[in-house]
Amino acid sequence: MKRTAMAWFGVLVLPWAAMAEPLGKGVELFKLQKVWDANLSFAKDQWEAIEPKEGGGGMFGGPDGGGPRGGGPRGGPGGPGGPGDLNPTRFMAGGWMQALDADKDSKVNRKEFTQAFQRWSKEWDAGGSGELGLDALREGMNKALAGGMPGGGGPGGGGFAPKLQGAEGKRNGLSAAAGIDFAYVRAELDFGGTRVTNVAVRYKGNGTYMMSRGSEKKSLKVDLNEFVKGQKVAGVSKLNFHNNVTDASWMNEPLSYALYRDAGVPAPRTSYSRVNVSVSGLHTNKYLGLYSIVENLDDHWAESNFGSKKGAIFKPVTPSLFSDLGNDWARYQQTYDPKGEPTAKQKQRVIDFSKLVSHAEDAEFAQRLPEFLDVDEFSRFMAVTVWLSTLDSILAIGQNYVVYLHPKTDRFQFVPWDLDHSFGNFMLQGTQEEREQLSISEPWVGQNRFLERVMKVGAVREAYLARLKEFQGSIFQPGRIQKQVDDLAGVLKAAVRDEGEEKLSRFAKVVAGESVGMVGFGGGGGGGRGPGGPGGMPGFGQAVKPIKGFVGVRHQAVADQLAGKSSGKRIGSGGSPLGGGGGGGGRGGFGPGTFLAPAVLQQADSDHNDKVSASELQKLGEKWWQEWDVEKTGSLTEEQLGNGLVKAFPMPPGFGGPGRGPGGPGPGRP
Repeated sequence: MKRTAMAWFGVLVLPWAAMAEPLGKGVELFKLQKVWDANLSFAKDQWEAIEPKEGGGGMFGGPDGGGPRGGGPRGGPGGPGGPGDLNPTRFMAGGWMQALDADKDSKVNRKEFTQAFQRWSKEWDAGGSGELGLDALREGMNKALAGGMPGGGGPGGGGFAPKLQGAEGKRNGLSAAAGIDFAYVRAELDFGGTRVTNVAVRYKGNGTYMMSRGSEKKSLKVDLNEFVKGQKVAGVSKLNFHNNVTDASWMNEPLSYALYRDAGVPAPRTSYSRVNVSVSGLHTNKYLGLYSIVENLDDHWAESNFGSKKGAIFKPVTPSLFSDLGNDWARYQQTYDPKGEPTAKQKQRVIDFSKLVSHAEDAEFAQRLPEFLDVDEFSRFMAVTVWLSTLDSILAIGQNYVVYLHPKTDRFQFVPWDLDHSFGNFMLQGTQEEREQLSISEPWVGQNRFLERVMKVGAVREAYLARLKEFQGSIFQPGRIQKQVDDLAGVLKAAVRDEGEEKLSRFAKVVAGESVGMVGFGGGGGGGRGPGGPGGMPGFGQAVKPIKGFVGVRHQAVADQLAGKSSGKRIGSGGSPLGGGGGGGGRGGFGPGTFLAPAVLQQADSDHNDKVSASELQKLGEKWWQEWDVEKTGSLTEEQLGNGLVKAFPMPPGFGGPGRGPGGPGPGRP
């Protein structure tokens, strides 16, 4: 049967629904080694409408505006899509303003700008040699520029942490905080040979969306019930298709979820899918690529794991979990982002626990903690989280996990979410060695009152260490995980090959245990000095160890700590930008010098001796002033400083910018 004209215009109604029975509950949708076939069909206007129309400008907006696909002013002036998309230097403008604005009038004039470079050439030269090497530049910039940025006054003391909460009532996350919102459009879905009509499709993701925004291979959420109630595929009504753009193996997230489930944590289940898209007059069965399918953490998930749909599901985004925000739930709503409307009792439970964490004396806290927290489940959650050294999580910037309030026990349980940066793969926190040797005693970055208080309680700490010891001898065995990699590689290889030979080559390397730079973060090549190569953003291009390389080292590091042979390493223990030292120095963490110093060295070092003299640094300051004062007003606002930083520290070509994805035309590289 051919599609009707009505179908192409988004009025996808009953005739299609009668053609095939939806896959029933008995079908094993979530099987790790299963690769499904999914085909999405859109009317042209719906395919166009799926692109975000709102743009918050702000830290992510480019100076020239432009739409998400580089096709016009859809984002508005300064909105997403313009030059500088997802350029972290925009977040640093506040730190530069604070460091440069000597008279505190919220503007920087030429004298203030150039005198700062003169001052820094002396202050950063601790040894008095007259020259600054890479380490001196990095540490000097961390100290000088860490203040005034998002997160600068939060946990960690003087560090940089991106804003991750969206506007009130909107979703949270990196792209959401930039004002990007996703709307559902209508499509039809053919999944595993079964067609379901009038389904809702939208983009999803934050960092992964920003990385792939110039590509058509974006992560997708498909809701079968948004427009027509009761539709299901294999017993579920929502499908999350993750593009794995940050992971050349396509395995970090699925294997990590499997590890949590093996540990007794009710983590989401996964499988894979080849995704094709058809668009009226534009595409016919165009292959977007291989996606992982991740179970939605909703009432269906809760019922299958806890036997009830009555529990509350929260997705917090905060570095200060369970802090007392007062007695009004409205002050907690955006931070805890409940999935569904909690009851008055459930809201009060969050408030009561927040007051206990914030104010109780140690003895009372230890005594009452088990009333609120499922200690056994939390110990399992923490054991896997710490072993995986997954720092894009509760351990650092306070996101990518779900808190479930059990309706029978009235206790909170923790469940992981968004694990593409697991297996020590989150290079924005610490060095590779620090992530591999991450302390099991104090694994959090900077100050974390919730974890500090909870892990200090004897019952929790004993349970956590017991789980680490138990899992070291079973599910954490390197050989076991390495075999999972090999087994899964055979299943995924053909689908990866169809995305291109370059992706297949990278896939083969990481499966074999070889490190590769993260494409899209300035790595993977380039002949310039510094990790990013010429034109790239330094610090992002570090090659990280893939799963096989990481698990052996991590297993030994944890074994040594459990045996008392090592204390491990704390991220930022030397005062890194997000670390507990609070000084903003050091080499680890997500700080300005970590990213900017290699590029400053490259741009200022005119005699190519890998050092920057006082005169070279001052000349760079003069050069930047001329380039940044575009309007020749003699002063720069914070927004103009941000525009200047984007000019001085551009992201590498193809980094999710207009018209081209990280992999060039078509799907972006993972």
